[in-house]
Amino acid sequence: MEDRYAFLAEWFDPIAALMRRFQLFYYPNDGSMEMFDVKNQRVFLKRIKYDDIHPRDLFVGNRVNVFSRQLNLIDYGDQYTRNKLGSKKERTLALIKPDVVTKIGDVMELVYSSNLIVTKAKMTRLSWSQAADFYMEHQSKSFFNNLVQFMSSGPVVAMEIMGDEATSVWRKLLGPADSAAARREAPQSIRAHFGTDGLQNVGHGSESLDAAARELEFFFPSAIGHGPSNTATFTDCTCCIIKPHAVSDGLTGKILNSISAAGFEISALQMFNMERVNAEEFYEVYKGVVLEYPGMVTELCSGPCMALEIRGTDTPKTFREFCGPADPEIARHLRPNTLRALYGKDKVRNAVHCTDLPEDGVLEVQYFFKILDT
Repeated sequence: MEDRYAFLAEWFDPIAALMRRFQLFYYPNDGSMEMFDVKNQRVFLKRIKYDDIHPRDLFVGNRVNVFSRQLNLIDYGDQYTRNKLGSKKERTLALIKPDVVTKIGDVMELVYSSNLIVTKAKMTRLSWSQAADFYMEHQSKSFFNNLVQFMSSGPVVAMEIMGDEATSVWRKLLGPADSAAARREAPQSIRAHFGTDGLQNVGHGSESLDAAARELEFFFPSAIGHGPSNTATFTDCTCCIIKPHAVSDGLTGKILNSISAAGFEISALQMFNMERVNAEEFYEVYKGVVLEYPGMVTELCSGPCMALEIRGTDTPKTFREFCGPADPEIARHLRPNTLRALYGKDKVRNAVHCTDLPEDGVLEVQYFFKILDT
């Protein structure tokens, strides 16, 4: 029989103001899919090839966009899919330490190349007491004070990463705790590339699934407003959003590297899953002004996006120029080294949003890092 993955999915129908439930079927052999309306017991979408969904997007808790419908995958549709896709899936914490926060793009590229995906991310700065709480198990060790001092000395980036056996894959990717040992024993590891010693050793990885659950709750708590705060400054800044299609295609690391290489400072970073009402509110200034407005809204809430606070000289103007024309085809002809020329697909899926008007830079940053991050 042909391989087929089944999921239970929900879609909020804004016209009827109803939550509709579907069975979503994905055929990995040809990348086609179909949908079945559970309530009305009929085919909703006949089997059709759909290039915008990939096997890596198919996991419970994710949000996928199918012909402008934002579907939440709430459960596996059968035991075969659960066994095939769910049995090895793990979520673990990847914590990037202050010494390599500027290399976060490189780290994300390595994560993606290891068949892991970043499902949550947040740049934060730990206080002494927060760092001490996080490393409480090492309280009796001789290096405890130095570790807490180091971890509270600058921003860190906490990420929830997911994939098959993610806990062990991430720890192997990090390499031995001592960076010198990593260079000898695991020369391809992250610590071998970027680590300095046993303290400044790039990152932290959860030791077990139980530890991962506890540590993820520390940075991404289920109770709203109780996690470490973001690092946004709300001064001399502009807003950048890495759009969901670029996140899904694994371009986040490349885009972050391009931004840093151009001399811009990424002073805050966080992943968001936008609700449609928030996307409409954020893009309201474009409503009735650009033809792509409906598509822009649909794209922004089609999956996780990454919001950035960008700082630099005359930031709103210079960063907007760095992003390039809204149409990637025009960008490739006129300004081939801009972000949209390099990573954009079309006028809606053009890799990044950037603040257009200088006076809106702080307002757009506040929308994400003050209003949505509550």
